[in-house]
Amino acid sequence: MTRRELLYSSAASALTAKVSGAFSIGQVFAQSRAWDQGELVHLLPTVSHDRLLIKASFKTPLSSAPSLRIGASNFPGVQTDTRGECWRFDAGDLKSATTYTLSLVGADGRTIAEPWPLSTFPAPDTTPDRLRVLIYTCAGGHDALTPVNGKTRFLSTAVRQQLLMRGLSFNPDAVIANGDHVYWDLEAPRASKILGASAEAIAYAGKFDSKLPVLGTANETFLKRAAGQQIAPLYATLCRSTPVFFIQDDHDYFDNDEADDTIITFPPRHWMLSLARATQSMYFPEFLPDLNRPRGLPGSSAPDRPTGVSEAFGTLRFGRLTEILLYDVRRSTTLAGPSAVFVDRDVEDWLKLRLAERDIIHVVNVPSNPPGWSAGKWGEWYPDILDTDGKLTIDKPKPYWQAGWLAQHDRLITAMSSMTGRIPLVISGDLHAIGEGRIIRSGNISLEKNPVLAVLAGPIGTGDIGWPSAFRGIGPMPSRVLDVQEALKPIEENGFTLVDFTRDSITLRYFRWKFGRDTVESIATLEPFRTTELKRPG
Repeated sequence: MTRRELLYSSAASALTAKVSGAFSIGQVFAQSRAWDQGELVHLLPTVSHDRLLIKASFKTPLSSAPSLRIGASNFPGVQTDTRGECWRFDAGDLKSATTYTLSLVGADGRTIAEPWPLSTFPAPDTTPDRLRVLIYTCAGGHDALTPVNGKTRFLSTAVRQQLLMRGLSFNPDAVIANGDHVYWDLEAPRASKILGASAEAIAYAGKFDSKLPVLGTANETFLKRAAGQQIAPLYATLCRSTPVFFIQDDHDYFDNDEADDTIITFPPRHWMLSLARATQSMYFPEFLPDLNRPRGLPGSSAPDRPTGVSEAFGTLRFGRLTEILLYDVRRSTTLAGPSAVFVDRDVEDWLKLRLAERDIIHVVNVPSNPPGWSAGKWGEWYPDILDTDGKLTIDKPKPYWQAGWLAQHDRLITAMSSMTGRIPLVISGDLHAIGEGRIIRSGNISLEKNPVLAVLAGPIGTGDIGWPSAFRGIGPMPSRVLDVQEALKPIEENGFTLVDFTRDSITLRYFRWKFGRDTVESIATLEPFRTTELKRPG
């Protein structure tokens, strides 16, 4: 029985009030160790109903292209670096809802790693009974950056991997890793000093030269040491049979969202975009095409990428049961005052069209930047800023903040609330917390008839100095422009969220773990500390 078949055969028990993993974390680890990964360092796949895309890296460079073998078909690998260590594999014209056996084959015909199963999603015109998704944020972190004055910058790779394995032990159909896979800020005045511009970081990865190309220069070594070592060792081959969806956020462009009289870090400069694109190209898959997502959105259909993929705006489409809209708010940010946007206007139009579509049971928003809460930082939807008394205020201007960002927020939130017969749910990352609240009002806009449920999914990798209360002096708080009913006030702890979709409901299960309070051994038996069941309106 394949892993996917086991999931569906046990689906009835998977939605009980107490979630017990079909596999223990020990079994997940044992299965990973028992599977012969050969020369692979890491492997991350994504799928749609008829196509799959895989990113992989190898222990030693390959001088000739390997192939992905599926049945009698071979799909040649495409090199994504200049040294032959990183490759992508793209296979189309597949059958929906089908478990395939995949194998990697070298140019000499020998298998590179043990074969493994991977399933495509159900066809768009079918209605599966259920879907389970594992969602988290801020999984980045680098073991080369040691604690500062006894305070950790991140959880170690080993601990982050334990949290990931516990999430995977519940057999999700897909994983959404929402932003901040890389922490190596280079210019942001505050964050760079403890990250990429620190003496320790430079000693490990070297200095990045923005005047040189990323690939084929010393910058390629820099990128592999700085970014690759935050992704490949964490995921290794753990997700080889679980499709992944990676959204990028500010740190993935190698900077924090900061603005002062010396620098405004976003929109991303050319070198930031080049680093972000190269990281994605080498280490995790882009978003596969969707018939209902325009192929001309920013960062889509680039000639140096697999046909039709999108780098910043994606869709997790699971038949007619669920459509999850995934969007990076950094790449297309503008600084145009009242007309400024976080996501391009064409992207906004696409989002609103999908929210209005009546053929899907659940439509969920997953942006990289969270609606609902503020930590007083510059690159937020909201104008809140930290006052001298340590509280958020909107009574004084936030320097360089753009009023158009809030205007776009209001348009999107209104479109979510306007859905009839659906649960207006938005699950976001970035804010290093676990939280749940209902947005009742934004400014003069009332959402009382159908409040938007905002969720903070939980961070995998955040350390002592990364919590908002440590870095910014205040934890996540509802923006002063909103009325928010907080069912779960944001908790600054590591964790993740499991989301179960059925035809009649969405169930959210929240997991938490705290360094210094909880043991690493306890991760193996983590159970949800909170469960929220949302019934679809009649």
